[in-house]
Amino acid sequence: MTRTDGYLLDNAQAEAAERFDAFATLFDPTTFRHLQALGVGPGWRCWEVGAGGTSVVSWLAKRVGPTGKVLATDIDTSRVAPAGRPPVEVRVHDVGAEEPPGDGFDLVHARLVLVHVPDRERALRSMIQSLRPGGRLLVEDADPALQPLLCPDEYGPEQELANRLRHGFRQLLSRRGADLAYGRRLPRLLREAGLRRVEADAYFPVTSPACAALESATVRQIRDQLVSAGVASHDDIDRHLANVAAGGMDLATAPMISAWGRKG
Repeated sequence: MTRTDGYLLDNAQAEAAERFDAFATLFDPTTFRHLQALGVGPGWRCWEVGAGGTSVVSWLAKRVGPTGKVLATDIDTSRVAPAGRPPVEVRVHDVGAEEPPGDGFDLVHARLVLVHVPDRERALRSMIQSLRPGGRLLVEDADPALQPLLCPDEYGPEQELANRLRHGFRQLLSRRGADLAYGRRLPRLLREAGLRRVEADAYFPVTSPACAALESATVRQIRDQLVSAGVASHDDIDRHLANVAAGGMDLATAPMISAWGRKG
């Protein structure tokens, strides 16, 4: 993802790998559908911003082939480093604080990144600046404020506890500078930046094993912060994790909004 100083969910923590696996299961089909529709193919030069894990980078590498290039950047590249072989280059880079790592890209893509970047306006400008004329931008970000509940069907104490913890998680994100309503603004921001043929859609998982895996890893990763903030006790968290493991709750994610367009 992005920052290790301000970002609540640090890539270096053990649970990060579980979260990346869950993200891949939940969101890769949507991401790959969009990338394919944008025409990614042999010889393309692509920049994967805030790469995090390897799934999207590896997919892009297969599509662009030996004549193309995939630049994968992140503040912490430890999780994406295994993909760093031609045509993939892995580079440490802060999209919200540094100049673009290149130009003339056919595609720039970021998923679940900009919502966490403090200077997201600069980051978006940097991404667009790096595109060639006619190049494609695909930005995919969550909008937790649009659907704030972990259990939309709150019918019992297990669901009430789950939603209380999710509310606390959102508060922690906000305090770290995350924009919880960023996803819905993406189409307008892309148009205002001068992109053409702007379109967008949203994907909203309501229940699946991957939703449960993501919730378990996330809560374990931020357990101490939830307790320190007074959101819940360790007993509350243990009870919630047991409820998640039991498999009887319908756990949702925030909608992921995908927006795309072309540089004029």
